[in-house]
Amino acid sequence: MSAHQDSAISLWDKSAEERPVDEPMTGDIVTDVAIVGGGFTGLSTALHLGERGIDCRVLEAKQIGFGGSGRNVGLVNAGLWLPPQDVRTQLGEKRGSRLIQILGDAPEYVFSLIERHQIRCEATRTGTIHAAHSPKGFEDLSRRAQEWHRLGAPVDLLTKDQAAEKIGTTAFHGGLLDHRAGTINPMGYVRGLARAANGAGAKLHTGITITKLHRRDGKWVLASPRGEITANSVVLATNAYTDELWPDLKRVFTQIHYFQLATKPLGDRARHILKDGQGLWDTGQIMFSLRRDAFGRLIIGSMGKVVGGEKGLSQRWATRRLQRLFPDLGPVEWEKSWHGQIAMTGDHLPRIHRLAENLYTPIGYNGRGITPGTIFGQAIATFLNDGDEENLPLPITDLKPVTSAPIMSRLYETAFKANQLLGSL
Repeated sequence: MSAHQDSAISLWDKSAEERPVDEPMTGDIVTDVAIVGGGFTGLSTALHLGERGIDCRVLEAKQIGFGGSGRNVGLVNAGLWLPPQDVRTQLGEKRGSRLIQILGDAPEYVFSLIERHQIRCEATRTGTIHAAHSPKGFEDLSRRAQEWHRLGAPVDLLTKDQAAEKIGTTAFHGGLLDHRAGTINPMGYVRGLARAANGAGAKLHTGITITKLHRRDGKWVLASPRGEITANSVVLATNAYTDELWPDLKRVFTQIHYFQLATKPLGDRARHILKDGQGLWDTGQIMFSLRRDAFGRLIIGSMGKVVGGEKGLSQRWATRRLQRLFPDLGPVEWEKSWHGQIAMTGDHLPRIHRLAENLYTPIGYNGRGITPGTIFGQAIATFLNDGDEENLPLPITDLKPVTSAPIMSRLYETAFKANQLLGSL
């Protein structure tokens, strides 16, 4: 592996066909909308603002897709972690039903952007499989399927045998195949959004760390070592990578990590695994994911951080998991491991917060960054254009810090590490 590949933040960082897009920031800038964060949300916001002729700047501290967007599993899923009926219970019939419809249609919109802008991101549209890790997990999937069927969604509840035929293992107790969904190379997608936003007139600046945010003469001033950015409105699109820029913002969610390991290309001997190209995640409390990429690699993941390097704990866990799932696969070599951060809210619902006048943040995607990030970015751009809050996917709410969030993050990390240890035996 070359030095460049060694420095890649994920497999997707080095395998994406789309190249990074940005331009240097020299001196102070005045713009209509400043967007902090160069991930799915920030770039979707920039793209849709640019298409409306609204001047905007994306300000990214590292590189495009450096956060969760470039480390994502790459499942383009419909809906949320919560079953649709539970979304309605929490948000009410009107708001809940609207959010369910918007996010149910979200994969179609993501794939339409990929098509319209010819984004090179290994897109497949053969669905995803939510696999039952236990009989109780299958009951949960049956409940989800019943409601999705009532809503007319194209989902199939798979028996144990049907799931085994599609996944390539008898380890699961069934599954829910969602035909609306698919898979992508997430770094390819986020870089493609950057290219499209740039083409629409948005300006993208990387290596710009915003150190202070304050009001001056009715406008927002964002300070950075490279100069000041003055804007009428600001969107903080940092999600799980939120820092201390705005007081208490990083305390509205519990930060957890998700790690992945990618094998070297396996060729024909892995073609029976998820043979139709679906991505998979399971119903376990400590979630597990599996998918293939366009080059025949298997990518396996779970909650927690990468522990140890070559032949370390995470690699042993991944090796044992593949052996148990696919005993005929034989030995594999590992090419890349990485982890990213997820913003988990207590009720597993995202938020759109108004932090101050003309300062907004969509946050708390609970591990569903691709579709909500894209849709919420589009919605924020529309709102900044017309000012109509009713068209947003969720009502705008005030910030409510969760005091236990840092403690919960540490507790979860301990549980996730223990899970790796047990799974590696």
